[in-house]
Amino acid sequence: MKNTYNIIYSLLSIFLFAGIFSSCKHEEGEYHSVNDKIEAESKNYQGISISSEAHIGDIKTIEITEGEHTFLIPERKSKIKSYACTECHTKPLDKMQSKDIKKAHWNINLNHANENIMNCTTCHDGKHMDNLISITGKSIDFNTSYNLCNQCHTKQFEDWKGGAHGKRIGGWAPPRASMTCVNCHNPHKPHFESRWPARYNTQKLIERE
Repeated sequence: MKNTYNIIYSLLSIFLFAGIFSSCKHEEGEYHSVNDKIEAESKNYQGISISSEAHIGDIKTIEITEGEHTFLIPERKSKIKSYACTECHTKPLDKMQSKDIKKAHWNINLNHANENIMNCTTCHDGKHMDNLISITGKSIDFNTSYNLCNQCHTKQFEDWKGGAHGKRIGGWAPPRASMTCVNCHNPHKPHFESRWPARYNTQKLIERE
């Protein structure tokens, strides 16, 4: 009789153990874990249709690759009113010197760095006027003028490549399109002046009184 009880007890234990791990009290549409939910609901996922192209609009762009990053930037040369420079500069700069007091670019005020270390020819190629020039004498195209800026502003350049610095057109939607340095900063006067917010905060004014 004792053996019979032992057998019955063993069978009940087996059924009970199996019932605990096989039964599910979840309602339809619920999952045992977050991983189960992700796996189930992503099985037929087709992706999203968000694109930056609608935000790029009629901005003419070119594709660049910097390190591991490939993205679009605005094409620059067609937007420069006085480009190409060789339309006026028919000779190298050193052969066009004049004693005329009036300067050709009288409306440009260079306020970028100490005048003892920077002048126009620091960035502009005096021999090949349609290009910029690096501090090592390497020619730089106006469309990729960021390569001129990154000589001094290395940290900002690395952040820009990764998308942390500068304005992105269309947010993080693909294809990635980003403004360059000169789209936000005047290359002759890159510093942003202090200014009030676009919306005047009257409450802060009261608190300061």
